[in-house]
Amino acid sequence: MNVENYRGKKTVQKKLVLKKQIRNFINKVLIVIALFLTCLICLKSKPSFKNQLIHYVYEDNFEFTKLKSVYEKYFGKILSIDQLAPKEEAVFNEKLQYKKTNVYKDGVMLTVDEGYMIPTLESGIVVFMGEKEGYGTTVIVEQVDGIDVWYSNIQSNDIKMYDYLEKGSLIGEVKGDKLYMVFQKEGAYLNYKEYL
Repeated sequence: MNVENYRGKKTVQKKLVLKKQIRNFINKVLIVIALFLTCLICLKSKPSFKNQLIHYVYEDNFEFTKLKSVYEKYFGKILSIDQLAPKEEAVFNEKLQYKKTNVYKDGVMLTVDEGYMIPTLESGIVVFMGEKEGYGTTVIVEQVDGIDVWYSNIQSNDIKMYDYLEKGSLIGEVKGDKLYMVFQKEGAYLNYKEYL
């Protein structure tokens, strides 16, 4: 095989790969449009469906991480930009460290160093940011395993609602030396000893 044939074969292979990527992207867009239109039809034709959907998303515990993992399982990533761009290295990647634990309300109070920088226990999505009575400023992360973890008495970092945080990512700093944590799944409070 000469050099020109080899180069020609490589060019054809690159074109085929590009065509396949474009076809996959178009298929994903069409599926999303079809699902969107189906939802619109259901919302218009059945008011009870709309009420059930609103109740499920806004009042029940909607698990965004499961939706993300199901989507990626069947459709892959939305765009494969992460393959084109170089991977970013995490600046902060720690494990939770504390001096002692005490039971506190529905969870646990951890004694940590003053101004301790809090890492996430597992990867997940931020589903709440705000004040919780008796806990102070709270960030709730819905982990990939479906458990909601409350990180309370903190000064929030640069995270926002619905940010996806990798395991060990920085959530914020503790106000003082007390970190309150609660573990919850489907409305039930869990024993913190199993998760720390």
